[in-house]
Amino acid sequence: MKCAIVVLTLLFCVKAQYEFPTGFEFGVATASYQIEGAWNDGGKGENIWDRMTHERPDLIEDGSTGDDACRSYYKTEEDVRLLTDLGVDFYRFSISWSRILPNGHANQINQEGIDYYNELINRLIAAEITPFVTMFHWDLPQPLQEIGGWPNPFVADIFVDYANILYKEFGDRVTNWITFNEPAVVCEQGYSTAGKAPAYTQEGIGGYLCAHTLLIAHGKAYRLYYRDYFEEQRGRVGITLDSWMYMPEDEESQEDQDAAERAFQFFLGWYANPIFSEEGDYPEVMKSRIEAQSQEEGFRSSRLPSFTDEEIEIIKGSADFFGLNHYTSEYCTTVTGTEDLPRPSHSADIDAFCYQSPDWESSGSSWLKVYPEGLRKLLVWIKQRYINPEIMITENGFSDRTGTLADCRRVNYFNSYLEQVLLAIHEDEVNVTRYAAWSLMDNFEWRQGYTERFGIHYVDFDDDDKPRTPKMSAFVFKNIIQTGGIDWDYTPEAFPPCDWDN
Repeated sequence: MKCAIVVLTLLFCVKAQYEFPTGFEFGVATASYQIEGAWNDGGKGENIWDRMTHERPDLIEDGSTGDDACRSYYKTEEDVRLLTDLGVDFYRFSISWSRILPNGHANQINQEGIDYYNELINRLIAAEITPFVTMFHWDLPQPLQEIGGWPNPFVADIFVDYANILYKEFGDRVTNWITFNEPAVVCEQGYSTAGKAPAYTQEGIGGYLCAHTLLIAHGKAYRLYYRDYFEEQRGRVGITLDSWMYMPEDEESQEDQDAAERAFQFFLGWYANPIFSEEGDYPEVMKSRIEAQSQEEGFRSSRLPSFTDEEIEIIKGSADFFGLNHYTSEYCTTVTGTEDLPRPSHSADIDAFCYQSPDWESSGSSWLKVYPEGLRKLLVWIKQRYINPEIMITENGFSDRTGTLADCRRVNYFNSYLEQVLLAIHEDEVNVTRYAAWSLMDNFEWRQGYTERFGIHYVDFDDDDKPRTPKMSAFVFKNIIQTGGIDWDYTPEAFPPCDWDN
């Protein structure tokens, strides 16, 4: 058994012999814009990623677009065959809002889009794979952006109209719904720092307005399902939040502990507290700090909008499970001053400096460094903070820039992080029920274009047909699914053993 690579004790090696509980489910995940292609085929309307990549290619590392991506729109049968070969229990995919509603509104429904997702869903069910559907994975219809996008409160009700159509068209077969994927990325990077489409830079304002609308949209979509559809369809609705593990630089320092806690509350708590806490609403530290900062900066009122009592009740408890995307971790310490930070900004509001250890293994992404123990610590933090909710890990994965089929580093990542999931389940009694690897295949990696690869299947983007080839990680993940445990000695026949010392 390989343990030296993460410098763990013999005790950890023994603990790693745990197996996943009966009923634990494995899957893989994708997102519509990243794999579908067919950007203007089949009646689909334009979305914000179509617009940004076409008009501002300088924002994409390799100047590419998702116009063709992996051509999954035309390869449903092949993709389901990949899933069947893996032996997954479920497939988490997202629906393109613009493919269902070309102008974003419910007054114009695109039947070709309905037919495409019906074919995918029906093929999955025929293969005994559970469809796990995300309603929104970052690709807002461009017409809705032209009325302000998520900072416009009216978009909440427009989203609910969209959700209603999805429940109506697919809810007889889809019983697992995620309303939003990583809303913190949607809002902070999309409307504050230009890290994602629509690439707006309204720091300290745009992200908070976006989040407010999005949380109300989520709560209303959840209540709609239970009012009009649950009795007949008997499904579940949740949300996927992303979080790093934030740890104090000095565990003995109260200031560093407070800094790590503020980071948690301003990132994960921003969305989790209104939904999963007993009291609802934004975390108190967010409300008090942003109000004080806003007053210092000369604003008439807090830059953080306030929920009405009715809205708090709509949002509170509006999730049947806690979807979690996790990749990496950070240490945090108190900032001695915010003079060098932009004002206003989310960063200045937090007043914490967070960083990654230079000793952690790097990946193909500048932000992703390998620290497996962080996942276990994060799962325990969520359990303790939100009364042990059912947690589904809806994304976890590793990137490279080589595209190698012998992706030992990705294999190491999955094995190491899944060992931590086992420890969280068996040692900490965290209620983790599902795990989805990111991603089924290499794809359009947002502003990094095709320079970074997360897939367990290699995609040849130079070939017009975008053929898929399984990597070593696909075989290893399949073995984990089949055996229900981690086997560091398992090597697929087609590959040489990994040299864990190099």
